[in-house]
Amino acid sequence: MSEAKTVTAALVIIGNEILSGRTQDVNLAYIAGALGEIGVRLMEVRVVPDVENEIVDAVNTLRAKYDYLFTTGGIGPTHDDITAECVAKAFGLPLIQHPEARRRLVERYEQTGMELNEARLRMANTPEGAELIDNPISTAPGFKIENVYVMAGVPMIAQAMIDGVKQTLAGGDPVHSRTLVCSIGEGNMAEGLGKIQDSYPVIDIGSYPYYRRGKYGTSIVLRHTDEALLESASEEVAALMRSFGDEPRDEI
Repeated sequence: MSEAKTVTAALVIIGNEILSGRTQDVNLAYIAGALGEIGVRLMEVRVVPDVENEIVDAVNTLRAKYDYLFTTGGIGPTHDDITAECVAKAFGLPLIQHPEARRRLVERYEQTGMELNEARLRMANTPEGAELIDNPISTAPGFKIENVYVMAGVPMIAQAMIDGVKQTLAGGDPVHSRTLVCSIGEGNMAEGLGKIQDSYPVIDIGSYPYYRRGKYGTSIVLRHTDEALLESASEEVAALMRSFGDEPRDEI
C-alpha cells in the first residue's frame, strides 16, 4: 500500500455575531465537505471576533501550519468588516483598491441602479498582489494571497466561492468513510474498539453515542484513503457489534 498524500487546511470563521450566538455558522460543514471531495483535510477551525490582533494572529499562525487557510466573514461594506485590512497586515502588504474588483462593482451597481458609495467600494479592497475569488451571487469578490483564501460569510456566497476555488486546489487522495450504527452503548464496545484502532493505526475511527426515540446507541465512523483497508477494519467493527448481539446498520 502506497503512502497516502495528505493535504491539510484550516478555517477561520470571523465575526462577533457568531460568537454572540446571534448567527449560527453553517459554512463549516459545507467547506469541510467540499475540501474532503478533493482530498484536502480540514484539520483546525477557529472562530475569532472582529478584532484586528485576533484575526492577524489566527491568519499568521494557521497559514504557516497548514497547506491552505480559508477565512469566512468580514469582507462587507460596514465598519466592522475588517478582514481585508487584517490579512494585509498579516502579510505586511499595503491595502489597495483592486482595479478589477472595482470594475466589477461599478458594473454591478450600474446594472442595478443602486448607489456605489464609499462604503460599498470598501468591498474592492485587497492586499496588494492578491488574486480575486469570483462571487457569482452578488459580484463583490473574495481574494487569495499565497495560501490564504478570503471568502464571504453569507452562506450562499461562501458556498459558491468554495465551489469555484476547490477546482484550483492541489488536493490529495480522497478520504473515504464508512459508518456503522448499532444499539449498543459505546462503553460496552470501548475495549474492543481500542484493539481495532491499535490494529489499524492509520485509520481514523470515531465513536459517537446517540439518543433517538427513547433509545441509546452508537455510531462508529471510520475514515481513510485506502478503501480496501477501510473495508477490512469495518468488518472487524461489524463483528464486534455482532458479538454483543446486534446487527450493524448504516443509519440511526
